Amino acid sequence: MTDKRPVYLNLLKIRLPLPGMVSFAHRISGVLLFLFLPFSVYLLDQSIQSEESFVAVKQLLSQPLMLLLQLLLLWSIAHHFFAGVRFLLIDAEIGVDKTSARMGSWLVFLAEAGIMLIIILGVYL
Repeated sequence: MTDKRPVYLNLLKIRLPLPGMVSFAHRISGVLLFLFLPFSVYLLDQSIQSEESFVAVKQLLSQPLMLLLQLLLLWSIAHHFFAGVRFLLIDAEIGVDKTSARMGSWLVFLAEAGIMLIIILGVYL
């Protein structure tokens, strides 16, 4: 009997369907939110100590690398929220079939892109 299952899982060669990508990105965003939490609490603590420390945190957050990290954090929050709502609906057996799952996945991506666009335009204009 020959076993046709793969021996290892190469994520670069697998072509996931859209709901699978949403699920994978939901896990990634959750890990990123967890990893950002101590740094976010540290920055909050520093910003409320004094006026000088608030200015220092503000200057730190205006650096280009930190702006990219803020965008990554913003994406993580938006994606994790909208994908989480989608998964709660799936738990309630709403959007379980193939076409609804695909539509829900597109809605997650559109909603997170819309929120990010609104926030970015609001901050930088």
